[in-house]
Amino acid sequence: MEKRTRIHKAGWLIVLCLAAAGCQKKSAAPAAAAGMQALPVQTYAVALQPVPESSEYVATIKSRRSATIMPQVSGVLTAIDVTSGQQVDAGQVMMTIDPRQQQAAVDSQRATERQKKAVYDYNVTELERQKKLFEAGVTSREVYDQEQQAYENSKADYASAVESRKAQEQLLDYYTIRAPFTGIVGDIPVHVGDYMSPSNSPPNVLTTVDEFKNLEAYVYIPTERASQIRSGLEVDVEDTNGKLLEKTNIDFISPQVDSTLQGILVKAPVSPTPDILRNMQMVKARVIWKTSPMAVVPVLAVTRQGVQSFVYVAKQSNGHFMAVQVPVTLGDTVGNAYSITSGLNAGDKVIVSGTQFLVNGMPVMPMGG
Repeated sequence: MEKRTRIHKAGWLIVLCLAAAGCQKKSAAPAAAAGMQALPVQTYAVALQPVPESSEYVATIKSRRSATIMPQVSGVLTAIDVTSGQQVDAGQVMMTIDPRQQQAAVDSQRATERQKKAVYDYNVTELERQKKLFEAGVTSREVYDQEQQAYENSKADYASAVESRKAQEQLLDYYTIRAPFTGIVGDIPVHVGDYMSPSNSPPNVLTTVDEFKNLEAYVYIPTERASQIRSGLEVDVEDTNGKLLEKTNIDFISPQVDSTLQGILVKAPVSPTPDILRNMQMVKARVIWKTSPMAVVPVLAVTRQGVQSFVYVAKQSNGHFMAVQVPVTLGDTVGNAYSITSGLNAGDKVIVSGTQFLVNGMPVMPMGG
């Protein structure tokens, strides 16, 4: 019985010791937190900057002067004198359709014209002779009138033959395909030996010629932006890597909606550059809707938790600074920074270093900004 009593007392002593030790640890925790060393951090003082509100679209570069070359006559293609991408001058021969049959028609018409000319010349001389004989009283009025009628008929026949010859020669010109203006030759989908005809369905396309100047960026803007579209809006033309190629402005707005794309076509002039070389080239077009003063912070200052973005702001309390986690709404990127549409005010000290080590309420020591 005495042995059991000693064991019971020893157990209570152990419990009392453990309880005392626990109380000491709990009282020491706040003391340790209160004495936590402040983390040195770099800060950035927020200032409002003009930030453009923009939307990015795919744009197509087109020439204001572009021609699709199609055959105007039927025949076998006998020569292709240009290559795709070649620059041609206005009037330069590009292709030839076999002209022999039409050349024979022209030659025949020229012979007919010469024949009509000979009859006309004879009647001119004969009319003059009959006029003198009539005036001298040698021939009758009837004979003179008949000669006058023969002259008029031959004159009309000759004039008709001249016009027929011109028409045949003009038709002959269609067998030689020439550049309509100075420009760049596009794709050539035909080959020597192909039979060309304007009546084909779909019609044969020989090639295209695009003038290498007066280019335009074609941009289709969704209809929900219709109220914001206006002439003069700034457009930044960029390549596929985001490199700025040219700043321009909208100078055309379509009065109707494209039923296929459900967008409104706008155009902006661009200049030919080493980066813009071809008609139908695809680029990016950033339409600047407006520019407003907004807070801008470096990209490194922003952290994310799920879909929410945060920054840490160094805020002073009782003479000391602590890191306070502030939710923000991000706008467009501006170089290596984010624009902030809500959450920050001018003058806030945003922490830009060591953000991976920060927790809300942690003491910090701002080193700059």
